[in-house]
Formats: sequence, C-alpha cells, structure tokens
Amino acid sequence: MGAAGAAVFAWVSVEHYARTRSFVGALFVVEQSWIAVAYLARRRATTVTVRGMDWTVAFAGTFSGVLLRPDGAHPHVSVEWGLVLQLVGLVGALWSFWALGRSFGFAAADRGLVRRGPYALVRHPIYASYVALQLGYVLQSVSVANVTVMVVATGCNIARIRAEERVLDHDGGYAQYRASVPWRLLPGVW
Repeated sequence: MGAAGAAVFAWVSVEHYARTRSFVGALFVVEQSWIAVAYLARRRATTVTVRGMDWTVAFAGTFSGVLLRPDGAHPHVSVEWGLVLQLVGLVGALWSFWALGRSFGFAAADRGLVRRGPYALVRHPIYASYVALQLGYVLQSVSVANVTVMVVATGCNIARIRAEERVLDHDGGYAQYRASVPWRLLPGVW
C-alpha cells in the first residue's frame, strides 16, 4: 500500500518535471522513487506501534504537505530563499533516506537503530528536512492557509518523533544514542 502511494507521488513528480524541467522537480522524482522502492525493500520491524493516534499523525505528517498551494504573496527575496530551503530540505531528505537504508518505515517502529550520516547530527533528520521543504514552499507562496498547513504538518511530525522515541526507548542502545546525539531536529535548538 505504501509503495503504491509513493509510486503515485513519484509519477506526479515525473509529470511535473516533464513540464517544468525544474531541478527541484528532478530531486522530488528521485526522492519519491526511493520511497516507493524503500517500502518494498524495508527491514521487518521488531516492534510497531499499535496506537491509532501514532498512525494518524504519521499519515497527517506525511501527506498534509499536499495541501500547500501556490496562492498568496510571492515576494522576490522570499521566492529565492524558499528555493534554497527547498533544495536544502530535498538534499537532506535524500541523504537521510540513503543513511536510513532498509530501516525505513511509516509509523513508529523499531527496524534497527541508524547512527550514520545525518543521524549522527540529529535524531530525526527526515522530519527536519520536511520542515525545511515546507518552510521553503511557504516562503515562496505566503498565505495563511499555507502557514496553517505547515504548522499542522510540523505538529504532527513532532508527535511522530515522540511516538518513535517511545517505541525505541525499549531498545537499550537508544538511550546511548540519545546521549551522544542530543538534538531531535536542529542542533542547539531541539
């Protein structure tokens, strides 16, 4: 099911890239294609959350970004900085997915602890990448609706972080990892 959903997003990204020839669009094609393959090749989880709310926030955190719209103000400086943030977010997401490898999942689960790549800097780099991507989009298309979507998506991803950490806390190695990598999303902040 997850692979099919990711394949749909990959196809939409391919169509967008075919129309725009946008570098960001090309990176989205790579990201969404990787996710589709990762769903098929992922490692079996030893523990998966059974809490309905964990699944709900995983769904909302993943898919609420599709509600972002190119409406609102498009200040020139914000458009440029938005593009930079989107590129940083996409590169961060691709690096994070590469480091995560077969430990990829949707809802809170234990598929093995990853400590390499961006996971050596922050414990949840994919969600940090989502924040950068969405903030970049909001800067390019400033509107109350887009800000609201970003706040909801970020709130859901913070709830996902808490759910994942609750599941992983049962692994004795996670306490050691948390001590060596104290930041969840942004070094020095949280």
